[in-house]
Amino acid sequence: MFAGTGTAIITPFAKDGSIDEDALRRLVRFQEDNGVDVLIPCGSTGESAMMSHEEHIHVVEIVRDEAKKAKVVAGAGSNCTSEAVMLSKGSEDLGVDGILSISPYYVKPTQEGLYQHYKAIQDAIDIPVIVYNVPGRTATNVSVDTILRLAELPGIAGVKEASGNFSQIMDILAKKPKDFEVLSGDDGLTLGMLSLGADGVISVAANCCPALVSKMVNSARSMDIATAREIHERLLPLFSALFCESNPIPIQYVMGRMGYGNGIPRLPLTELSPKGKAIIDPVLEELGL
Repeated sequence: MFAGTGTAIITPFAKDGSIDEDALRRLVRFQEDNGVDVLIPCGSTGESAMMSHEEHIHVVEIVRDEAKKAKVVAGAGSNCTSEAVMLSKGSEDLGVDGILSISPYYVKPTQEGLYQHYKAIQDAIDIPVIVYNVPGRTATNVSVDTILRLAELPGIAGVKEASGNFSQIMDILAKKPKDFEVLSGDDGLTLGMLSLGADGVISVAANCCPALVSKMVNSARSMDIATAREIHERLLPLFSALFCESNPIPIQYVMGRMGYGNGIPRLPLTELSPKGKAIIDPVLEELGL
């Protein structure tokens, strides 16, 4: 359903800090023109945590309106279950194809709490939910047992796995139901996960080089591993550089240089430092970005 290349798109901002709607629409077209299968607005890369609810829904509305070929999966997570349900319903009303829901952060729920959180979301809407497991941001790992338990619910379509734990990832891939999708949440691990049977990626790097990421993913999925590996190795310096500071600081800088917004995230995130620019600029030059 959401296999292939998905991009966790940035939210471009204008010089006054407001949402740059024209840049956002151009970004959607840029992604579609370069082979991206799924667009994910308002994830962590899209700075959902720094937007009001009205802005959040408006960004999803713009992306849904502009997208002509790609599916749209709206970021709609929260550490408050009722708020996650509200954002999910609002996105569903706009006609999106699915929801990406980060596991509750800060509050550190039990595994039963995680299960009940996602069950409440899927009970409230009629579109698929992708679980987003990123313990480095949330402080809580969604365990293999909980993922497999959630996979039995009719509204839970897959998981974006960003735990970085290959043992966990292999366990999920070995035991999951056939129609439950596993998507990489870490660009540097995408090829490895695809080789093990994952279905695709939700990528940060695809913001700036969607054609290359799409070709890597499509090559791997069609078992052209030589081509996929060549692109993976070419992009490895970028995958690393995009996390030289907290995401989405570096990718905002890159996209600003490419003409999508002012290149600066909202506070408490700050503009990429001179040290960060010294890391990423040579990589951009090498890639022709």
